Amino acid sequence: MALKVLSALDMAKTQWYHFKAIIIAGMGLFTDAYDLFCIPPIMRLLGRIYYDHHPTTFDSHDDNFVIPALVVSALVGFPLLGTILGQLLFGRLGDLVGRRHVYGLSLMVMVLSSIGCGFSICTSTTCVLVSLGFFRFLLGVGIGGDYPLSATIMSEFANKKTRGSFIAAVFSMQGFGILASSIVTIVVCAVFNFASNPDPKEATPDEADIAWRLILMLGAIPAAMTYYWRMMMPETARYTALVELNVAQAAKNMEKVLAVSLSEIAEDEPDLLTMGQNPASSYPFFSKEFLRLHGPDLFSCAANWFLVDIVFYSSNLFQSQIYRRYIDQKYPKYNVNLYQDALHVAELQAIVTICSTIPGYWFTVYFIDRIGRRRIQMMGFFVMALVYFSIGIPYTTHWAKHTDDGFMVLYGLTFFFANFGPNTTTFIVPAELFPARFRSTCHGVSGALGKVGALMGSIGFLWAAHGQNEEDRKTKEIKMSLIGLGVVCFLGLVVTYLFTPETRGRSLEENENENENGNEQHA
Repeated sequence: MALKVLSALDMAKTQWYHFKAIIIAGMGLFTDAYDLFCIPPIMRLLGRIYYDHHPTTFDSHDDNFVIPALVVSALVGFPLLGTILGQLLFGRLGDLVGRRHVYGLSLMVMVLSSIGCGFSICTSTTCVLVSLGFFRFLLGVGIGGDYPLSATIMSEFANKKTRGSFIAAVFSMQGFGILASSIVTIVVCAVFNFASNPDPKEATPDEADIAWRLILMLGAIPAAMTYYWRMMMPETARYTALVELNVAQAAKNMEKVLAVSLSEIAEDEPDLLTMGQNPASSYPFFSKEFLRLHGPDLFSCAANWFLVDIVFYSSNLFQSQIYRRYIDQKYPKYNVNLYQDALHVAELQAIVTICSTIPGYWFTVYFIDRIGRRRIQMMGFFVMALVYFSIGIPYTTHWAKHTDDGFMVLYGLTFFFANFGPNTTTFIVPAELFPARFRSTCHGVSGALGKVGALMGSIGFLWAAHGQNEEDRKTKEIKMSLIGLGVVCFLGLVVTYLFTPETRGRSLEENENENENGNEQHA
């Protein structure tokens, strides 16, 4: 017999609080995307500010303004390492002490570290970059903590009919975060350029050091604005009933946020207060019983997230490298100053986000509870594989010499089908498959392995695409990287087909109980 409070959650109509929860939870993902994906244009600014060698001759193919690959790898790798730590740490804490108790902490870490990035100590190259790397690591810890907590909280508040759409809507805030980072960069660079309009062949002006710091610090504002509302959120009814075994308090928590009277969801029999825990199912996370019952699902979630993040982060974080030919062909570096250079990268990123990234997220929001998580994930992996092969195989013979609008359209499709596909579904499924007492932990483990893939993909692609010399070798390496991304997408299709169950239209407890009873899940 199901608890009344859980049945009421599953059958609840869509209410104002659901949308409020989407905004509150989504602001963490917004800040996450803003801070991680403002890096491509900021790298252009940092290169102009700290790697200006003051040449006497001006060749657009020289290494002036080019940040060493090791430095870029560190600036990208540190936040991803922090994200891995944050997902594991806050994911586990979310199950041990409650989602609400650590939810505000992860947000505050993000806010303070974003501000810290802007106040990176000193103005010398080494000192600034070491300080920036340190604060971006802390930023990653906060971002990592937000992933499992936001997904778990939204899944536990939602009804079973529209749960997928609600979690996808939370995740879609990433798209708006990427767009916001581009818009802020464009505005800041335009203002500074209007004020000083420096000559690209002269020394970089001192005030340029303020521009990139301002861009980073502004990312803290949206998250800071939602801190109060996070602290006012009650603990989820599912955690209170199933983990804390306090069904009466769970009913009170639900009454606070949803339009339902306490008399409708309070249990009639005192014995039901302990129904949330089955003594036969009290095995710990680190146990053979957990591996037997939930190991295959954890493998599926972690493997798919690992594979898609190899592709998604290598494409997103270094799209300026991929589009380098497209940008530099139109705007040679000695024909534009540093503000115009960063602005052009941000403009391109904004166009891709508006035309492909954001629509992909919202296609998922609309279709996920209609056609299911598994089908969307398989379709996304399949189309992405086709597009990467279409770009990669003829890259040396065609695209390297014709980086035109056709290339941009094809590459934009990878972002659309990543988000109308595995980038979104890998965030959703781990929040639906596991028991309440392991839900946040398993989401954190899956996401952490995903960020290992992000680290491998982004840094690997950077080393293949970095620099401007030895063009033939670089072209061949980019070709192999693109083909490799297609192979990764094909592996994701296979893993999804063989191991990923469908969770559409089922309550969280039905997904849990099916595994607890040892039954096999079918798509």
